[in-house]
Amino acid sequence: MRKVAIVSIALFVALAMVGVAAAGTAGFPNKRITYNICFNPGGESDITARFQEQPLKKVLGQDIAINYKIGGGGALCWSELVQTKPDGYTIAGHNLPHIALQPLEMGNAGYKTLDLKNIYMFESTPNLLLVRSDSPYKTLKDFVEYAKKTPGAVTVGGSGTSSANDLGTTMLNKAAGIQLTYVPFGGTGSAIPALLGGHVTALMTYSTMGTQYAGKFRALAIASEKRMDVLADVPTFKELGYDIVEGAYRGVAAPPGTPDDVVKVLADAFDKVMRDPEVKKKMDQNGFKTEFMGPEESLALVKKKMVEYEVIMKELGRIKK
Repeated sequence: MRKVAIVSIALFVALAMVGVAAAGTAGFPNKRITYNICFNPGGESDITARFQEQPLKKVLGQDIAINYKIGGGGALCWSELVQTKPDGYTIAGHNLPHIALQPLEMGNAGYKTLDLKNIYMFESTPNLLLVRSDSPYKTLKDFVEYAKKTPGAVTVGGSGTSSANDLGTTMLNKAAGIQLTYVPFGGTGSAIPALLGGHVTALMTYSTMGTQYAGKFRALAIASEKRMDVLADVPTFKELGYDIVEGAYRGVAAPPGTPDDVVKVLADAFDKVMRDPEVKKKMDQNGFKTEFMGPEESLALVKKKMVEYEVIMKELGRIKK
């Protein structure tokens, strides 16, 4: 009899916990959602969030508060996210390869790649090598030839360390047999003024900046498999003899432990927003490639890229011992 009573109590407690969890997610969302951006204003993550802000508010029926958590090439933001209450009311933009490279290279980045609970992956942008329009380097060949003559003197700015721009610069160094000096910035938004002001020789940035600053910068090469329609005159690195295909995927993640039904509500909302014709038009015009990956597909991509980047980082000697 005592054994039956204990089992009954345990069952009651378990059912009660399920009830509490269900009550906690029913009606989600019922208050403002904070959407953290991990890089400076004016970069790709910020631009996209601004495109999404009002449509998300309309779909979810709640205010979206865009907030900035800048530092460590995104690591500060993601390390805080994994410590945040997993209720769906705080989410953050996240980037590949950053979330894969940082734990590999830093050892302790403050978070682990798979701690971030994927909600949706909504865009990708290939790396783009830019110089100022008045630069003496008219082609990638000019740029590489000068870099070979002056090892370490050519500076290339980019967004963050252990990032797509950082990795792209390292890959160009290896492929061309040159020694470019990479200069990390807090995001694309702060890297752009550095090139405009002549503080760096070039930027390893993204396709978006090629469209937005077409009159001020000259694009030398893009790290995509084939040319982009919005940058049809820009050759790929592969066309020019360098096997470099690299760039960033961007999406949004929640803290570990966020209930799956809450993640689904958010993923469905982002999917609806990214399929909105007006949002899609803005994305295309600004050099973004729109992606439509829900939680499972996003996670599969992250796991696939983790394996690929570990191989690349080992070859480059950049994995933290």
